[in-house]
Amino acid sequence: MEKGTVRLLGIGDNVSDQYVHKNTMYPGGQALNVAVFSRMQGAQTGFLGAFGSDAPAEHIQQVLRELGVDTSRCRHYAGENGAARVTLQDGDRVFLGSNKGGVLRLQPLRLKGEDLTYIGSYHVVHTSNNSYLDGELEKIKETGVLLSYDFSLQWKDEARLKRVAALTDLAFLSCSELDDRAARALMEQICSLGCGLAVATRGAQGALLYDGKEFYTQPSDYVEPVDTMGAGDAFASAILVHLTPDWRARGSVPEPETIRAAAAAAARFSAQRCLEPGAFGHGRPIPEGYQMHIVTTP
Repeated sequence: MEKGTVRLLGIGDNVSDQYVHKNTMYPGGQALNVAVFSRMQGAQTGFLGAFGSDAPAEHIQQVLRELGVDTSRCRHYAGENGAARVTLQDGDRVFLGSNKGGVLRLQPLRLKGEDLTYIGSYHVVHTSNNSYLDGELEKIKETGVLLSYDFSLQWKDEARLKRVAALTDLAFLSCSELDDRAARALMEQICSLGCGLAVATRGAQGALLYDGKEFYTQPSDYVEPVDTMGAGDAFASAILVHLTPDWRARGSVPEPETIRAAAAAAARFSAQRCLEPGAFGHGRPIPEGYQMHIVTTP
């Protein structure tokens, strides 16, 4: 299988990232970003999530159509699309509040027969801690796809960590706050629960990967960032695009040289994504009169 024939599906969150300092909204969300970034690298991609009925929802769907990301199985509900208020500090994105997924929070995905048939037509599925999908992961896994999950910082939730890691082939973790020893211990724990490959991103410190036997360190490719939004998702997408062909051919975690090559490619791709605003550009002015409902509960 070549990179261009990889079929990747993002399932879960899509978000309108609304930059308050310049009144501009950009498409985003962990699951959606990985689908878009994988498409940029030549993969055939789709996104399965829930869209609201407002202007941000229409903006995101229009961009996905332009980029060739399939959305044919998405849900559509009256109400607010997922949205977050954002600003920048020295090129680093800072979140100021969100509606916690909007309609997706109120109408989480419940996968049925046709959804599962559609999912099974892909090689790898990527979802996240913000996708309200944990209860559906077993169904996804039963379709035979590789399952990738971004814990972000939710690895701190021990119950979730144990439940989800046992079902995932690849786990992505935000570990900037951990020193090397603590990050390695966390990754060892995840792989001991059944995960095939754990990947910890640590910002300027680079990334650390663990396949249950060996650790791999990957330095960051340094750039002067315009915007770090989506950098971790970009790294994850490149790992998935580069490893999926060999993983599926072997039926197991790829060889060390393949993992090292994928990590180096991911560092390059992630760095380049920091050179444009938003996760992947396509900004549009926030509509006059639009007001997002901030949700403050967990």
